[in-house]
Amino acid sequence: MLSPERPGLFRVLCLFALFEAACLLDTGMLFPRESSSREVKELSGLWSFRADKSPDRNQGFDKAWYKSRLRETGPVIDMPVPASYNDITQDPTLRDFIGWVWYEREVVVPARWITDEGTRVVIRVGSAHYYSIVWVNGVKVTEHNGGHLPFEAEVGSLIRKDPTQPCRITIAVNNTLTLETLPPGSIQHIDDITKYPKGFFVQNIYFDFFNYAGIHRPVLLYTTPTAYVDDITVVTDFLDNTGRVNYKVSVQGATTATVKVTLMDKDGHCVASSTEPFGVLKVVDVNLWWPYLMHESPGYLYSMEVRLMAANERSTHEDVYTLPVGIRTVSVTSTQFLINKKPFYFHGVNKHEDSDIRGKGFDWPLIVKDFNLLKWMGANSFRTSHYPYAEEILQMCDRHGIVVIDECPGVGIKDIRSFRNASLNHHLDVMDELVRRDKNHASVVMWSVANEPASEMPPAEFYFKTLIQHTKALDPTRPVTYVSNSHYARDKGAPYVDVICINSYFSWYHDPGHLEVIPLQLNTQFENWYGKYQKPIIQSEYGADAVPGLHSDPPMMFTEEYQKVVLQSCHDVFDQKRKQYVIGELIWNFADFMTVQGITRVVGNKKGVFTRQRQPKAAAFILKERYWRLANETGRLPPWTKYPCSL
Repeated sequence: MLSPERPGLFRVLCLFALFEAACLLDTGMLFPRESSSREVKELSGLWSFRADKSPDRNQGFDKAWYKSRLRETGPVIDMPVPASYNDITQDPTLRDFIGWVWYEREVVVPARWITDEGTRVVIRVGSAHYYSIVWVNGVKVTEHNGGHLPFEAEVGSLIRKDPTQPCRITIAVNNTLTLETLPPGSIQHIDDITKYPKGFFVQNIYFDFFNYAGIHRPVLLYTTPTAYVDDITVVTDFLDNTGRVNYKVSVQGATTATVKVTLMDKDGHCVASSTEPFGVLKVVDVNLWWPYLMHESPGYLYSMEVRLMAANERSTHEDVYTLPVGIRTVSVTSTQFLINKKPFYFHGVNKHEDSDIRGKGFDWPLIVKDFNLLKWMGANSFRTSHYPYAEEILQMCDRHGIVVIDECPGVGIKDIRSFRNASLNHHLDVMDELVRRDKNHASVVMWSVANEPASEMPPAEFYFKTLIQHTKALDPTRPVTYVSNSHYARDKGAPYVDVICINSYFSWYHDPGHLEVIPLQLNTQFENWYGKYQKPIIQSEYGADAVPGLHSDPPMMFTEEYQKVVLQSCHDVFDQKRKQYVIGELIWNFADFMTVQGITRVVGNKKGVFTRQRQPKAAAFILKERYWRLANETGRLPPWTKYPCSL
């Protein structure tokens, strides 16, 4: 259990442990940023595309599609990147396609990247679902197992082989889910040709959102010098009005190097500096990073500029990288969640990266709209249900003060075979990648290692004990949780987490239509969990489907009135328990989202308080009134924010 006692010693120990864990990872995964020494070329736009619809989905490899232009081996269509491919065409077989799809793009590389052998050129894929292989000019450069997280490879030597030719990038992506993937799934072949076409199979999944696939986040080419800043790790703390930024800089490609680290405030003024690759920067009269609606200046970020001067046998290089840094602390007691040693109450949402046409594809207008809706509603937090979101979204959270529970793709671990060593080892690798990518975000206050696993199964205790302890070793500065749907505290992983997160849908999946059971059953749930584990609790999901525009009085299921009453009944219980040990409430869901077709879903999950097109249902106004009231009750808001219309 993380504790606020003896913060100085605790933070120092955490710093050493985090730095040691960072050294166990192969390389860093700094977000590509332009600087005086770095350039970024974004490859968003139209790519050539083909789905491999051969019976074994292996024709692309058998005929080596990557060795020549994709259009030379068969027909191609335009495909936007980033985007899911499923909803782009009118072809129903592509919407539900399982197997390998192929993308290709030819890129003109700046001449200076080619002529200067002191320039390192890297290709980076922000996310592709699920298994990916990348070729450049027909040569395989990397492969990656897992969606939702970035991967990259150096390609400078390949594009310099024939500088007269464009750089041809080929990416093959396979969305097949197995019992060892995250999320897991299984392929079911049905051979009865009297009822099904020859070769018929289906992808079974154990989660309630659509298995969108493709290249979901931007593909980039970026440069660094051959001697470069590979990784930066920061851990922050403060005492009285003095902030502390414990840092470590990792360098690659240099035999000798000097580093200058400069920390600047929002106005560009230097507040601390150092010439050591690791150490502590002390900030007098520190501006702490505060959550939205907890302070008059939320989301305050400093800028840490790292300037590297390095030499090798042939030349001298300079590299510059700037990292946003929010100075804040996080700790947990048996009844509270503390940010900057002040009690913090999560009043927020669960989300999905999901919208019309683009599926899970990254889209700036949608992201900005969602943040405006979050702030309009008075939400101070969200959980990245049920996978890591784009880095750009976390950067927005850092700037706006939106608190994040960062969840890995461990949703739907239901089959006992998914608790085997192969699955566990992949899960550990995913947590390595997640922590490496997101460790420096001030907005990220907790890691979630799974959602609604079959935690009552015998193998679950070893699985989650190992996983949680590994995550804590990677980052001892943040609490760790996973999300349970056990109403009776029968959970083999709960003893090892720092915060209990519970999903429950009383009067919906349980006792449907009986609103009168909510106060009794929700209260019993909280008492059971806290009585057994003595840990703070977040109601990490609750809610009800509402078809927009469907009304009934008295309230009936699927109407907006029923969704309103479910929320209000839960809120009454939350108000009783938040004075004791409940530290948060996250509505399911922020917006309606797509699911697989089935008799329990009418064109997707309708539990959103906004429609999929981001229009409010009646429940959105219920939450807006409640969240602003909760924020105002803290007594820490400046006068001009003490009413919703201030936005």
